[in-house]
Amino acid sequence: MGEGGVILNEVKDPIPRSMDSSDSLHSPQNDNMKIDLHIHTSTGSDGAFTQAQVFDEAARRGIGFLSITDHDNIDSQAEAVALAGEMGIGYVTGVELNVIFPYAGKSVSLDFLGYGYDLRDRALQEKLQLAREHRVVRARQIMDNLNAEFRQEGRPVFTDEDLEAMQAGVDGILSRPHIADYLIKKGIVAGRQEAFDRYLVKCDVPKYPLSLEEASRLVREAGGRLVLAHPNDPHGTSLLSLTTDLVEQARVIEREMLDLIDGIECWHSRADAATTTHYIDFCRRHRLLMTGGSDCHQQPVIMGTIGVPEYVSEILNSKL
Repeated sequence: MGEGGVILNEVKDPIPRSMDSSDSLHSPQNDNMKIDLHIHTSTGSDGAFTQAQVFDEAARRGIGFLSITDHDNIDSQAEAVALAGEMGIGYVTGVELNVIFPYAGKSVSLDFLGYGYDLRDRALQEKLQLAREHRVVRARQIMDNLNAEFRQEGRPVFTDEDLEAMQAGVDGILSRPHIADYLIKKGIVAGRQEAFDRYLVKCDVPKYPLSLEEASRLVREAGGRLVLAHPNDPHGTSLLSLTTDLVEQARVIEREMLDLIDGIECWHSRADAATTTHYIDFCRRHRLLMTGGSDCHQQPVIMGTIGVPEYVSEILNSKL
C-alpha cells in the first residue's frame, strides 16, 4: 500500500473508475455487509465504548466495513487499522471536524468527516492537537457558565474537583456529552437531553475556529476526502440551522461548498427518507461521494443499523 490515502479520481453513478489505496483503508471481505462509517469511541472522543469494544461489537453485529470518526482526534487510528486487519473488518481512517461556517451575515457550526487520509500527516496531526487543546479551555469556560446558572438557581457551584472528576471518567477528550453525564451523576438532571435543554445549549462556548477552507485543505493534502456530515440533522450541527428547505440547503452547498467537499453523508441515524433521497440525488448530479453511518456514541448502541448500501464500500475500495 502507498502513503497517500484513498484517492478518488472520478465518480460515475455511483462507482469511481479508479482509486489508489494506502494504510488508511482495508478492503472489506464479506458480501452483503453492514456498513457504518460514523462511529465515536471513548478512546478518542465522546463515545461510551473503547475502540477495542467498538470492534468487538462490530464483529458481533456482522459489520463488515466501518470507520472510527472521533472528534479532532486521529491518535488511535493506527490501532484501529491494526484491529480491522486482525478481525477481517473493512476499515477506512476517519475523523470528525467541526467547522465555523459564515453565511448570510451569521456564523453557524457544521460537522465534516475526513476519510482515507494518511494518518501520519504532520500538518493534520498538529492542527488536531490545537483543536483538542482548545477543547480543554472550552470545558473550563462551559463550567464557568454553568456555575453562573447554578448561582441564579441557588445551587452549589462546580469546583476544580468537579472538573477533575469529569475528566477522570473520560478516556478521550472532555466534551459536552461528558459534562451532561456528570450533571446526571450529580442528580442535577435526569438525562442527556435535559442537560442540553436546561444548561449546555445556553452555556456553550465556541469551538476551535476551523474554517471549511482550512478543513478541506488539511484533509485533502493528507490524501483524504472531506464529507459534509448529517446535513439535515434536527438535533445536531447541520444546515437545518440555516434553512429547513432541502432545496435551499442544496443551493447553499452549491454556492459555498462544492469546490471544498468531496461527498455528503446521505445515510444517518437521524436522516428521514426524504433527506436521504434528496442527498443521494444531489451527490449523483454533482458526482460526489455518498457515505453513511449511525453516528453511534453507544448511548444507545445503534452501530450497523442504518442500511448503508454496499456500493458505498465499493466506491471506497475500488481497485484495492
